Amino acid sequence: MLQWTAAGSGPRFGLLVHHTDAEREWAYDRNSPVGRLDKALDEAQAKGSTVVDMKRDWKMIYQAVVSLQEEPCRR
Repeated sequence: MLQWTAAGSGPRFGLLVHHTDAEREWAYDRNSPVGRLDKALDEAQAKGSTVVDMKRDWKMIYQAVVSLQEEPCRR
């Protein structure tokens, strides 16, 4: 995915979400049993992509669902 995003001419933005917060979501890294992120982390660093750390960089991972009756749309 990062290769496709970075291909071509003009400005590009590569973003890799590093799932590190096992309390709020699945956490996986280079040697985790859920998924391997070793190649992606290496490529992101080599290509200058932005790596977002879920535990460190995101305050909220899933927002609470609010009923439209409780919170009507304001236009």
